[in-house]
Amino acid sequence: MTAANQRARQRLSAEARRLQLETAAIEIVGRDGLAAATADAIARAAGVSKGLLWHYFTDFDDLMAHAARRAFTSLEADVAADIDLDADVDDLLRAAIRRAAQLPATHGAELRTIRQIVLNLGAFGGGAALRDREYSALYARQATLLRRGQEQGQLRADLDPHLLAVTYQGMVDSMLEYLDTNPDIDPLTYADHVADVLLAGITPTRKR
Repeated sequence: MTAANQRARQRLSAEARRLQLETAAIEIVGRDGLAAATADAIARAAGVSKGLLWHYFTDFDDLMAHAARRAFTSLEADVAADIDLDADVDDLLRAAIRRAAQLPATHGAELRTIRQIVLNLGAFGGGAALRDREYSALYARQATLLRRGQEQGQLRADLDPHLLAVTYQGMVDSMLEYLDTNPDIDPLTYADHVADVLLAGITPTRKR
């Protein structure tokens, strides 16, 4: 490593370094699978020594758990970025589903990283427990929006907002998994199918 490269490496903040390493892990898992994401491969992809990994993560499981959490955050932020949160909630849900349907094309690595770490590795951050923590926070945020829709008469008031959030996210996750393995399916057409089915069940009759 040259002196210039050494100085460039030292200039990165701790958060920037974690981002670099977690991003490298996401890219490798998403492209080559979990088995390929060794400490050596991640360090090589990030352009650092393997020893540097352990300055920022307690062990390999900790790195994988943080990579999965980073992927969750990236996906949620991308869906929310172009959504008008002040729109009618039924319109907001349709827009969010359509945006989410594009994730397999734009954020396939993140989707596959989450799936592989959560479903195939109980050891990494407690795979399923990690998913439950991230989803619990996501459900709470979604339930707040859904409750607003109920209060404004846009969604059926007799439905539990938390269960609505779980149902909504389950439909979106199933859509994403299918689109990721069936790239020939038009994502927006599928998104509209999902939105139509969901909204038909949760909006008042006069809104349909």
